Amino acid sequence: MFPPPSTSWRTISAYALGLAFAFGWTPCIGPILDAILTVGAASTMLADGIALFTIYSLSLGVPFLTAALFTDTLAARLKAFGRIGKGLRIVAAVVMIVMGIAMMTGYLSAFAFWLLATFPILSSIG
Repeated sequence: MFPPPSTSWRTISAYALGLAFAFGWTPCIGPILDAILTVGAASTMLADGIALFTIYSLSLGVPFLTAALFTDTLAARLKAFGRIGKGLRIVAAVVMIVMGIAMMTGYLSAFAFWLLATFPILSSIG
C-alpha cells in the first residue's frame, strides 16, 4: 500500500479541503451572514449583535467540530464493514448522481409532488 502521508501533506490537504468547503458554501452562507450582520449593525445594543454572531458561529462550527471528532471512528467502522462499506459508498454515489440528474431535468419536483400525493402524511412533517 501507500506510505502514510506526512504531517505537512496533511496540513496542506486540510487547508485545501477548507478552501473547497468555503468556496462551495459561500452562496448558502452569504445571505444568512449578511442578514445577521445587518440586524446586528442596526441594533442599538452592541450585545445584541454579538449574541447573534456568536449563535451563528456556534451553529456553523459545532457540527464540523463534532464531525471531526468522529471521523476516525466512522472510518474504522467502514473499514470493519469491508465489502459492505464499499457497497454503501457505491450506492450513495449512485443516489447522488440520480438526484443530480433529477434536479437538472425537473423530475425531482415531480417526484416530490408524487410523494406528497401518495403519502399525505409527509406534508405534516416539519
